[in-house]
Amino acid sequence: MRSRFIRPLLLAIATLFLSSASFAQIGVAITIAPPELPVYEQPVCPGDGYIWTPGYWAWGDDDYYWVPGTWVEAPEVGFFWTPGYWGWGGSSFIFYDGYWGPTVGFYGGINYGFGYFGHGYEGGRWDHGHFFYNRAVNNVDVSVIHNVYESKVAGRTDVRVSYNGHGGINDRPTTQEEAAAHERHIPPVAAQVQHVNAARANPALRASANHGKPPIAATSRPGDFSGHGTENAAGHANPAIHPRDLPPVSRPAAPNTGNAKLDQKYQQQQDKLAAQQDKERQKLQQQQDKEHQQLAKQKANDQKTQQVEQRHQQQTQQLVQKHTQQQQQLQQRQQPPAPHAPAPGRPK
Repeated sequence: MRSRFIRPLLLAIATLFLSSASFAQIGVAITIAPPELPVYEQPVCPGDGYIWTPGYWAWGDDDYYWVPGTWVEAPEVGFFWTPGYWGWGGSSFIFYDGYWGPTVGFYGGINYGFGYFGHGYEGGRWDHGHFFYNRAVNNVDVSVIHNVYESKVAGRTDVRVSYNGHGGINDRPTTQEEAAAHERHIPPVAAQVQHVNAARANPALRASANHGKPPIAATSRPGDFSGHGTENAAGHANPAIHPRDLPPVSRPAAPNTGNAKLDQKYQQQQDKLAAQQDKERQKLQQQQDKEHQQLAKQKANDQKTQQVEQRHQQQTQQLVQKHTQQQQQLQQRQQPPAPHAPAPGRPK
């Protein structure tokens, strides 16, 4: 059996290879390297105060299984998430659990994407009790969350390597990350623990079943593996990324006011709006197709492609919201006026 608990002797050996800043709570050690990180899209942030926790390969029942990336509410204002990571301990791979703390610590130099590019976190910052999201690396609906900014981040090409040492990433902790190891930490919150347990219980997330391409690579909330906002490793999100992924423009029921001329007028208004919205979809799709062609010419890396696709998803969802509002406004204008109550009679 390749999995075993870490004995004090193994822990002492690992100490010779990894700085104390690397140590979170250590769980298991195995001799097989974890698979590469899958390429996937980030679901839209569900609300203010949520912080992205990237997906990773965990070990259980003699196999790796994928723990989908997800948005998690920070347990305290001012706290960030330090992702867990796999590191080579001299004779086996050791997993170092992630944790919450006031400073992002060492996570093996692993490029998890979405702000976690090996050291630190570029996805956002705390300011006066509120978390501000960097739109350049996060999928945020600005009509819902207004505390945003945009700061471009230089990308790296080794985004899929999932472990430190022994042929993987060879980074070591910075002085700041060393100091972060001695700060007050909070372990994964209950929702994260439940999220991991649900992933472990899902046979489809095992590497032997999905061959490194998990069908659920990311979720909008912990443990929500079947609802709106899940994302698979093939790059097809449940929330549409491009206009061509959307269902046909919805049309309300035919007007029936009892007035034939008025019904005809209302029907023409609905047809005109549907044609206009379909034209706007086509225009946005053409724009995004041009950007896809530019990526192909530039031979863009995975991170650059992810950033463009995140922007495309934001554009598409904003267009959907705009069209929904237009349809609602038209239906409200076409509703018959409410009957007026009769004026009270004069007292006798």
